[in-house]
Amino acid sequence: MEKQDFANTWLAVVNPNAGVKKCKKDWNKISGMLEKHEINFHAVFTERRGHAIAITKEYIEKGYRKIISVGGDGTLNEVVNGVFRQKVASTTDITLAVVSVGTGNDWVRTYHIPLDYDKCIALIKKEDTFIQDAGMVNFANGTGTNTRYFINMAGLGFDGLVAKKTNADKDLGKTNPFVYFKHIFTSLFSFKSVPTRIVIDDTEMNHHIFSMGVGIGQYNGGGMKQTPNAIPDDGLFDLTLIKDMSKWAVIYNVNRLYNGTIGKHKMVEMHQGRHIVIEPKTPVLMEADGESLGQSPFRFTLIPKSLKVVINKENLFKRPEKK
Repeated sequence: MEKQDFANTWLAVVNPNAGVKKCKKDWNKISGMLEKHEINFHAVFTERRGHAIAITKEYIEKGYRKIISVGGDGTLNEVVNGVFRQKVASTTDITLAVVSVGTGNDWVRTYHIPLDYDKCIALIKKEDTFIQDAGMVNFANGTGTNTRYFINMAGLGFDGLVAKKTNADKDLGKTNPFVYFKHIFTSLFSFKSVPTRIVIDDTEMNHHIFSMGVGIGQYNGGGMKQTPNAIPDDGLFDLTLIKDMSKWAVIYNVNRLYNGTIGKHKMVEMHQGRHIVIEPKTPVLMEADGESLGQSPFRFTLIPKSLKVVINKENLFKRPEKK
C-alpha cells in the first residue's frame, strides 16, 4: 500500500485482553462485521500495557488518519494519548471510532453508541463525527511527575483506590460484573477522607474529601453518573466533590450515582472550570478513563474541542436548556 492510501484506511488498534479476553474471542466476528460494512482497515494487536499509545503514534506518523479503538475504556485512553503525543497532524485531523469490548464501556454511554458490533460498525461506516474536549492531568509517579490525556473522566481518592484494586484483579484475569462492587465495599473500610486544597480557575476551597470525579463525559465505574451534567464540548470540566461521608452513607447513596442525583446530597458539591488543582494533605490515587495512573498532587487542564470522534448522531446526548 502506498503512503497516500493510508489516510483512507482505518487503523484498528485491537486489545485482545479487553473484556477478560472477550476481544480476542470476538475478533473474528468484529473483523467480519468490518468487512461486511466494506470498511477498509488494517489491524494491529496490542501486546502489553501502554502499547496502544506507541501503535497509534507510529501509525499516525506513517499517514493514518482514521483509528478504531477495539477494546475497553483503557484501550481508548491509550489511543487518545497516542493521538496527542504524535507531532505530524492536528488532533482534530484524526477521526477516532470505538468498538467497545470492555467491562465498563463508559465513554460510549454518553454518546449512546451500541455495544452490538453490527450496529456499532454501521455507525462507523456512516462516519458522523463530533469534536469533543479532552483533558490533560499532571500527577506524581514515583519520584517524578507524569502527564496523561483523557477523554471521559478521572476519579480521585476513593475512586482511585477502587480502580487500582479492580485493575490488579483484571491483570490476573480475576474479574466479573461483581469485582468492582466487591472493591467498593472492601475499600470503604480502608480509605479515609483527606483534607484537600482545591483550586478551580481562580476559586480556592478546602474540604475533607472522600472522592472526586473530574468529568468531560458523564459516566464512570460501569454506568455511574458521577458528573451527570457534563457536556463533552462545553469547554469546561465538571467536578463532583463527595465530602466526608460515613461508610453507611456511601452505601446508602450508591443508587444516586446511577440515577444522576448525587449532586442533591448535602455532602456533595458540583463545580465547573477549565483548570483544576487538587492537593490532598496525604497522597491519594487517581484513575483516568479506568486506567490506574499515579497519585496526588494533580493539575488538570482542559483542551477544548480537540478530538474528532464518531458518534451516534440519531441519539445524541441532551444539552441543558438555556435560561
